[in-house]
Amino acid sequence: QKGVLVQVKVGMVKPCGLMKPCHLVKPVSATRVSGRYLTHQRGLPGLPVPPLQQTCERYIGALEPIVEVDELKHTNELVDEFQKAGGIGERLQRGLEKRASNTENWLSEWWVQVAYLEYRLPVVVHSSPGLVLPRMNFRDKQGQIRFAAKLIAGVLDFKTMIDNETLPVEYLGGKPLCMNQYYEVLSSCRIPGLKRDSIVNHAKSSRPCKHITVVHNFQFFVLDVYNSDGTPLTSDQLCVQLERICSSSPQADVEPVGILTTHHRDSWGKAYVNLIKDKTNKESVSAIQRSIFTLCLDGAMPRVSDDTYRSSAAVQMLHGGGSQWNSGNRWFDKTLQFIIGEDGTCGANYEHAPAEGPPIVALIDHVVEYTRKPEMVRSPMVPLHMPRKLHFNITPEIKKDIEEAKHHMNTLAQDLDMRVIVFGHFGKNVPKAHKMSPDAFIQVALQLAYYRMYKCCCATYESASLRMFRLGRTDTIRSASSASASFVKAFDEPGKQNTEKVDLLVNAVKAHRSYTNIAISGQAIDRHLLGLKMVAIEEKLPIPAIFTDTAYAKALHYRLSTSQVPSKTDCVMCFGPVVSDGYGVCYNPMNDHINFAVSSFNTCEETSAARLARAVEGALLDMRTLLEQTPRAKL
Repeated sequence: QKGVLVQVKVGMVKPCGLMKPCHLVKPVSATRVSGRYLTHQRGLPGLPVPPLQQTCERYIGALEPIVEVDELKHTNELVDEFQKAGGIGERLQRGLEKRASNTENWLSEWWVQVAYLEYRLPVVVHSSPGLVLPRMNFRDKQGQIRFAAKLIAGVLDFKTMIDNETLPVEYLGGKPLCMNQYYEVLSSCRIPGLKRDSIVNHAKSSRPCKHITVVHNFQFFVLDVYNSDGTPLTSDQLCVQLERICSSSPQADVEPVGILTTHHRDSWGKAYVNLIKDKTNKESVSAIQRSIFTLCLDGAMPRVSDDTYRSSAAVQMLHGGGSQWNSGNRWFDKTLQFIIGEDGTCGANYEHAPAEGPPIVALIDHVVEYTRKPEMVRSPMVPLHMPRKLHFNITPEIKKDIEEAKHHMNTLAQDLDMRVIVFGHFGKNVPKAHKMSPDAFIQVALQLAYYRMYKCCCATYESASLRMFRLGRTDTIRSASSASASFVKAFDEPGKQNTEKVDLLVNAVKAHRSYTNIAISGQAIDRHLLGLKMVAIEEKLPIPAIFTDTAYAKALHYRLSTSQVPSKTDCVMCFGPVVSDGYGVCYNPMNDHINFAVSSFNTCEETSAARLARAVEGALLDMRTLLEQTPRAKL
């Protein structure tokens, strides 16, 4: 991450949310005939290139709450120079406009490369989010297997909609969304490289794969999930197969090859070359990469109190708890991994390059609903092939790579502080009662919590969906605004009247709402600035001074990296911070409560996930009290 790309890595990799209250994203009934997917995609608009002057003005506005006055003055001069008539800014803008006219989406390919495939920190914690489901009501091996079988059947049921192109098109504020990400999450995998990774998607091959990978006690198995006539295996059949897998993979002294996928990408790239020199290893790795998804049947989780259960479950979903627990019972390069513990702990982990959170959550909502239904299908009485165990030949060199990966994973596991809290005092209902966007209300509360802890505002990333556009991914909602700064600075001032505070709160919420609308309509600043910089790099031009300015580095140093990921299921997504002295905050607002996952690194003495979680709770309660005590305000 050196040189030209160092300033684009931070904060781009993580937040995976969809920025609008969840009720605005509604599927319509699926009436599409095969091939309509392409017609739908072609009907979507291309991602616009915003006007240069507009982005420059908004960039200065975004810096106001987070940089000093004299620094801002200097940046203003650089921006004026950058955008003057006939200058470098105009040249880069023309280059970007030209690219936009010649590509389906001027950003998407760059984005996947810069934010993910060239990003060299481990995907674990730094990039791949985890998702924690409510605890299921089983506590033994039998229950684990039964639930896992229903889950597989539920994923295959969803896959049928993808295969038949009958997936309901989603809408945001009445506009159809790009559905491409749904077609990228199954049968795909990240492949480590020496300097840059790649992604393969086997769903698009002429012979789509018919198997999933199951990992149990660090041992990998290929499980065919379709009968010879092409029908998916029933839950009963899957139960039989999973029992066979579990009985043929007892706890043993096996090398946890999966732990290699937790390593720094350069180290894993080198180890990968070494690993697949062996024909058996290459075939085993290929079977994992080609599989539809990976199912991790986990051993025990550390025993914890009920209070800390959710946080402990989040750790299992995010990284597996270290080599002594379940970190080796994974293949983190796989786009989608479902994780099921023997004690009812369930969830998922996904490799972020192919997709954002909402398609993953939609798939999981479908699967959870499916597992709750009684199964009516009679199992055909046909003998099933024994699931095939994947073998690895471990040389001393590979053994050394595994030990190194274990060591680094354990260090990272000890460093990450993850807190999942259920804010039970209210949910979306309160902001809605005051005619405020729940997402904006929560974001302003985060700003207040951070300001109370540090007496300053920081660059804040919230992800905005660009799926209104063909192949759209995300842009940044900059939640720290001049309006939010005015509100948080005034909130605890004893001399300020409540009516004034309410006005400032209303302004802050409106400013956030406004920036959200700007972002989802392709008019935010961050991806545009990245695009201009990428044009300079591709055309081998000197990097303009605004990109080497300290203010730009500050703007991209997201101490608060946040995402709203709404779902029907009472779950929460979680991810690590994107900077060493920052926080990762993901939240799922339900009607009467809010699920939060807050992370920080223990090695940073200034940050504390528990402290921020308490501060957010206090901020939300104080904001509600302010609104309730000031009924005269015109909201």
